[in-house]
Amino acid sequence: MVFSFLLIGTSLLKNETREIEKKIITLNKIIFIKEKDINETQLDLYYLTSPSIIEKKIENLDNHNYEPMKFSNIFLSMSDFIDLKNKYVTQDRSNEKIQKK
Repeated sequence: MVFSFLLIGTSLLKNETREIEKKIITLNKIIFIKEKDINETQLDLYYLTSPSIIEKKIENLDNHNYEPMKFSNIFLSMSDFIDLKNKYVTQDRSNEKIQKK
């Protein structure tokens, strides 16, 4: 009877620890994503809170005419950029074929 009780208790304890380990793994993934977001946000903050440094750099590089970037030039992901780049490449190739004829 004691042996049966210990056998059942061990299996229940093992299942509980597996569930806890799975929860820990998912929480670690969430923490990693949050830390990455914090780092990116800090970088944005440092960049946006230092306009005087940006103005000095622009004054030193006076040979360029700086204008605000159009919203259509901002890509939300790398795949959007690659898709657009591929579209331009196919258009250029089709124009080359037309020009050769």
